[in-house]
Amino acid sequence: MTRQINNFKIAVLCGGVGSERAVSLLSGDNIYNALKRGGHNAILHDISPDDLSILDDKTIGVFFLALHGQFGEDGQLQSILEQKQLAFTGSGSKASRQSFDKVATKEVCRKAGLTVAKQIILNGAENIENLTSQLKAMAQKVVVKPIRQGSSVGVEIHSDLHLAAQAAMCCRVTYGDCMIEQFIAGREMTVGLLDGKALPVLEIRPKTKFYDYQAKYEDDATEYLFDTLSDAGLVQRLQKEGEAAFAALGCRHLGRADFILTDDGTPYLLEMNTLPGFTSHSLLPMAAKKAGIPAEELCSRIAAAAWNDKVKLNS
Repeated sequence: MTRQINNFKIAVLCGGVGSERAVSLLSGDNIYNALKRGGHNAILHDISPDDLSILDDKTIGVFFLALHGQFGEDGQLQSILEQKQLAFTGSGSKASRQSFDKVATKEVCRKAGLTVAKQIILNGAENIENLTSQLKAMAQKVVVKPIRQGSSVGVEIHSDLHLAAQAAMCCRVTYGDCMIEQFIAGREMTVGLLDGKALPVLEIRPKTKFYDYQAKYEDDATEYLFDTLSDAGLVQRLQKEGEAAFAALGCRHLGRADFILTDDGTPYLLEMNTLPGFTSHSLLPMAAKKAGIPAEELCSRIAAAAWNDKVKLNS
């Protein structure tokens, strides 16, 4: 498998135009360097919707996607790559589009038997007082978040429900959509997935009040811990539910399922990330390393999976 993918060029696509552009550039650089260390013929390319000329380079065998957020992770670029019949890493356009939408993700996973938090979706017709009343009927504490953003962009936690309603209205204006979710108290757990199989469960312990953008990418005080669950059955449940979410959404190659684990041992699925980051703070590479898979092997396996899928499709 490795000999096959060493015969062609791998283009790492990063940057893009979304709010997570800076993170994407870091991910792309780390993936590119890992592929080079692994002996691959790789190039690094900052892509945008205005210039897709690199997709016409016939010397490239696999496009390794290191994009986060809009255009790169929401199915738009994946749809273009599919139309051109090109090999690329990560989920296809349908699974990417569905997973990028937090409401759609929760609905698919709820039907698959996973536990998800209650929510209210703004439709634009609400007023502050009416929305506040709805929130009081749902929960005492809530999370306001855009439906189609990643890296905790725009996420706020509120116990003052009137302020939560105001924040939600602002969120909808800023991002074009908004959901208000019942706050679930518990431990933040994540399950990395490689070719649909769960990696070791990782617990995140931020020093801030929640795992926001700063805690994810800038705060070195955030703790990333393995083996914090003494109940082997609970570990297995988290891994199985991560695999179930990955399969239900139709994902492929790599992913990361995020959960809140309550004190009574119930995992609440928060979201599925179809293109997890590869920065120094990123969780999938940490979990792969814990499983004995260094970055060079991880990136090589992901690229090989994309190539093999194309071979199967054309055979």
